[in-house]
Amino acid sequence: MAATKKPDADRLAVSQRIDSRMSNPKRRTATPTDWAIKGELFLNCSCELFCPCVVSLGAHPPTEGHCNAWMAIAIDEGHYEGEDLSGLNVGLMVEIPGRMAEGGWKVAAYVDERASGKAYNGILQIFSGAAGGTTGLFTMLVSDIVNAEREKVEIVRDGKKRGLYIGRKIQGEIEMIEGSSPDHPVMISNSKYWMGPDIIAAKGIKSKVRDFGRIWDFAGKSAEICPIDWSGAKP
Repeated sequence: MAATKKPDADRLAVSQRIDSRMSNPKRRTATPTDWAIKGELFLNCSCELFCPCVVSLGAHPPTEGHCNAWMAIAIDEGHYEGEDLSGLNVGLMVEIPGRMAEGGWKVAAYVDERASGKAYNGILQIFSGAAGGTTGLFTMLVSDIVNAEREKVEIVRDGKKRGLYIGRKIQGEIEMIEGSSPDHPVMISNSKYWMGPDIIAAKGIKSKVRDFGRIWDFAGKSAEICPIDWSGAKP
């Protein structure tokens, strides 16, 4: 008698796999809200160069089997329900247990101490996915918001280098990888990656995280720089 083969879970759509694992009280729902952010996101993670999540859209396992990262978001222009977000900085500490697209993320958010009360709340709504739009998928990917706090979040963008400084908690510096033309760094273009279509490849220079019991060092590891143009809108 032929053996009965169970359906291969990997053949399910990513959304279905996330749904099956996150039908719990931690699931948040998105409420479409009028917001927009233009600026730049850069990060440094625990993957060896280059992080496979970009071209696989999070379907390939991270090179270490899990992904730890810090992220920096410089908001050049932006608003949340009429409140100006321009000039504010945001830092994130992210812990992903396996494939990026399969969820289970743990996130801590560090919001610019200069943000007004409404701007602070709006930024948390955007980066938790609750505001819908471009970041709405975070309601499925992020299972645990470890903490959210106001901090002095310093972001430096100087030529090919980027830096994120949040006291002693995150001291991160990365640098673009030089291509065959010195004026044009190595890039992945026209992707469907969640951050944006054009990703600049970079690597960690000095990169340490010390918070919430995590002690990470990403020097020499994979990094990314991406212009962002995200938004949400009321229906």
